[in-house]
Amino acid sequence: MSNEESLDALRERLVLAALEHVPFDGWSTKALRHACQDLGLDSSAAERLFPHGVTTAVECFTVLADRLMAEDVAALPLAEMNVRDRIIAVVKARLTRWAPHQESIRRALAVYAMPATVAGGAKATWNTADAMWKAIGDRSADFSWYTKRATLSAVYSATLLYWLDDQSEDFAETWLFLERRVEDVVKAIRLRQTVGTSVGKALSLLPNPLAFIPRPGSGLGARRSGGRRNGL
Repeated sequence: MSNEESLDALRERLVLAALEHVPFDGWSTKALRHACQDLGLDSSAAERLFPHGVTTAVECFTVLADRLMAEDVAALPLAEMNVRDRIIAVVKARLTRWAPHQESIRRALAVYAMPATVAGGAKATWNTADAMWKAIGDRSADFSWYTKRATLSAVYSATLLYWLDDQSEDFAETWLFLERRVEDVVKAIRLRQTVGTSVGKALSLLPNPLAFIPRPGSGLGARRSGGRRNGL
C-alpha cells in the first residue's frame, strides 16, 4: 500500500469516527479532533489529514458512502430484478447503511448548501447517481447516460430529504415515497418511448421528399430550366 493510499484509508477512518460527534459539533474541526482522540491519534492530525477544511471531510465521507453502497449492492440478486426494482434497491442501500447517523447526514447537506460549496454539493449528488447506475449494471454511453443520471439525481435527492424526516418504522413511508417516484420515472420513460414510436410511424406515412427531386437523366430538370428561361 502506498503512502497516499494509507492516508486515504486514515481519512476514511477519521470521517467514520467523526459521525458520532457531528450531531453535537457539526462537521467541524472540533468533531474531527474528537474523532482523532477516539482513534488514538494526536488531535492535530485532523488539520493534517484535511488541510483544506471540513468541506473536504464531507466530500471524503460522500465518496466513501458511494463505494460502500456499491459493495452492498453487489451482494444483491440484481440479475433477478428489473430496472425499476434495481433502482429502488440501490437507493435503499445508499440510505439504509447510514440510518444510525441521520443527523450527521443532515449536517452534511447543510455544508453542501452553503454558497461556497453548493456547486460541490450538486457534483456530489451527480457522482452518487452515477455510482448508483454503475452499481446496478448500467453501461450506457449515449445521450441516455446523462438523462439517466439527471433523473436519478432528482429521485435520490427527493427521497433523501423525505428519509431525513421519516419517523415511520423501518422507514416504511420513505420506501413507499421512493416507489412512487421511481414509478413516475418509469411512466415518463414509457410515455416518451410511445410518443417516439407514434411519431416515427406517422413520419413513415408521409411521402418521401426525395421523391420530388429530379433524378439525373429524367429530363425534368431540363424542362424546368427551360421554363425558367422563358420567364426571364
